[in-house]
Amino acid sequence: MADIELDVNRTALLMADFHTEGMTENPMVQERHTLDRAREVLNIARRAGVFVAYIVVNFRSGYPEISDMNQTFSARKATGAPPAASPDALIHAAVLPLPTEPIITKHRVNAFFGTDLDMMLRAQGRDTLILMGHATSGVILSTVRYAADADYRLIVVEDGCADRDPQVHDLLMEKVFPRQATVATAQDVVRALNS
Repeated sequence: MADIELDVNRTALLMADFHTEGMTENPMVQERHTLDRAREVLNIARRAGVFVAYIVVNFRSGYPEISDMNQTFSARKATGAPPAASPDALIHAAVLPLPTEPIITKHRVNAFFGTDLDMMLRAQGRDTLILMGHATSGVILSTVRYAADADYRLIVVEDGCADRDPQVHDLLMEKVFPRQATVATAQDVVRALNS
């Protein structure tokens, strides 16, 4: 159990890459009830007045943001499949945003790189971030690393995250993230938001 104190006026919840496709295809999500835990935290955070922002990966038609040298996204460009017409169409139905909650569209793995997320958080006076999402080894890892260097206080909700490789998820949560963030359960965060 993590003992967390939160000032809701300085806290933001980042719902990172809760894409329908990735969340539906990953057996870890179902086995660990990741969407249920994320929805619990999301609902309490909204009630407490925490600033909520969604992060999604999307591109313009023709994928001009993707370099052929980018190993992560160049295969997507090569398929020629059209990107989603709207960022909110990517988000899993279990955790849809409210109309007032911004959706940050990114073109790389890190939620901050090339986006206006940092500006938005600072404009809202938010220096504490609660992170949940998919994948632990993707958006969560790269965002934790960047946000820690940018002097944000970080809380990673262990059971609000999932990865295709459970061993990598466990390694990150147990060995890597604690160096830069507080790793907590959804229950820990709900308790902190309720107090």
